[in-house]
Amino acid sequence: MGSLRNPVGPLPSSIYWRRRAVLASVVALLALLAVWTVSSGGGKSSTNGKGQGHPDPIASITPGPAGTGPAISQAPGGRTESGGGGTGSEGGGSAGTGKNGEPGSGTGTGGAGSGTGGGGAPVPADPALPTCAPTALQWEVKSVKNEYEANEKPRLELVARNVAGTTCKVDLGPKQAVLTILQAASGKAVWSSADCPTGSGSAFFRLPAQGETKHSLDWDRKFSAADQCQAPPAGAAGPDTYVVEVKSPGMPVARTSFVLKQD
Repeated sequence: MGSLRNPVGPLPSSIYWRRRAVLASVVALLALLAVWTVSSGGGKSSTNGKGQGHPDPIASITPGPAGTGPAISQAPGGRTESGGGGTGSEGGGSAGTGKNGEPGSGTGTGGAGSGTGGGGAPVPADPALPTCAPTALQWEVKSVKNEYEANEKPRLELVARNVAGTTCKVDLGPKQAVLTILQAASGKAVWSSADCPTGSGSAFFRLPAQGETKHSLDWDRKFSAADQCQAPPAGAAGPDTYVVEVKSPGMPVARTSFVLKQD
């Protein structure tokens, strides 16, 4: 132990002490590097299959109810009817089916079925009621069934919700909100509510705060074309998978899909 306190050798003891200090510093530095490596390497979190800085992968389209986006009402080849719902205290009855799928006035039922509850009622085109801002609206389009037999008409449900704290009006007419049915494989449009609309093309509905209005549309599988209003395209949609899109200015596109089965 005396040699540790008093180094023995041909050189002065101060040189041996400096050598010992350098060696101790190297050992301490190596230990710190080892601790830093272990702590920094274990702190990374998983991205669950999502690349850093990259968006989630796009899911493939499958038949069934889905989507959030705008909704519409009228056009050749389909019948619609409107109903209201929600928790708003300001009422308004459901709107029945009008001519050529246009919203009716007052409470009623149509060939496509009956409306639901109160909450969204037709209002005049220019009332004092303010128009709902896009940030105050939520839209949804759904297919009632995933698959339809050969003798069934696909039924689509279009829902507009007012998530704001004040009552407002929303235009669900084909000039403001457009519903299009496309073949899933080709992306070709086979029917659109904007083709040959009747009337002014506007359909305003009163939405109470936290309320909603729902419209049902039965597609008769016929085709439509904007330049063939007097003589619509012949034929009918065959067995296939179809995508439904609803678009409106300032709102995200809503989508869902369904399948027309073979006989």
